[in-house]
Amino acid sequence: MVVPDFGSALALLFAVSVVPVLASVHLSAGRLRRFLEDYGLLVLAAGAAVMGIVGITLFLVGDEALLRELIDSYGFYALLFVFVLEGGMLLYFAPSELLVPVAIGLLLPTDPGFVGYATVVGVATVGATVGQYGLFALANRGGREYLLTKPWFRVGPDDLDRFDRWFGRWGKVAIPVSNALLLTRGMLTVPAGLADMSDRQFVALSALGTVVFETWLAVGWLFLEPYVSGLL
Repeated sequence: MVVPDFGSALALLFAVSVVPVLASVHLSAGRLRRFLEDYGLLVLAAGAAVMGIVGITLFLVGDEALLRELIDSYGFYALLFVFVLEGGMLLYFAPSELLVPVAIGLLLPTDPGFVGYATVVGVATVGATVGQYGLFALANRGGREYLLTKPWFRVGPDDLDRFDRWFGRWGKVAIPVSNALLLTRGMLTVPAGLADMSDRQFVALSALGTVVFETWLAVGWLFLEPYVSGLL
């Protein structure tokens, strides 16, 4: 299988991600503000569409072997890109709990040490937070019905209602807590966007939960790797 060139996709991803982040900062550049007000949703929608196409394509042709091939070939760039997909709930082709162990095994094959583990966790946290922020901003600017009409958004209205109730009950604390748990990661992203939470608050709380989750995976792999290697 020919591995696609993810350099261009990654550049586009950052272009799409940086624009809405700038919208949350009180800038003096009036033209940029007006542009974001007029076209911010369009930029977010285009970015989501591109990422959705990539995610669905990888779902159709990809598997765990492809995940390993991408990370082995493109290193931390591929890892960052894959985690952006994971954060945006577009990672259809591999379980998210495998990403950090696979990355450590492929990118840090011999005695990675604290710096190596911290680098993988840091890249994972940045990528997942960018992906979650993109989905958050799209929910905030596009609304619930807009997301539900998109084929790449694979959360049904009943599930979204349940996540809304979770957020309504627990509030902002639910974001880092849910992000730190295996089965609920990212589930509160859309309710947070619909609730008009500030961008900065969401990014901080999202990153907090993600760094806890990825750290647990890295620590778990640190202790389990000798046993796994012995079985292989």
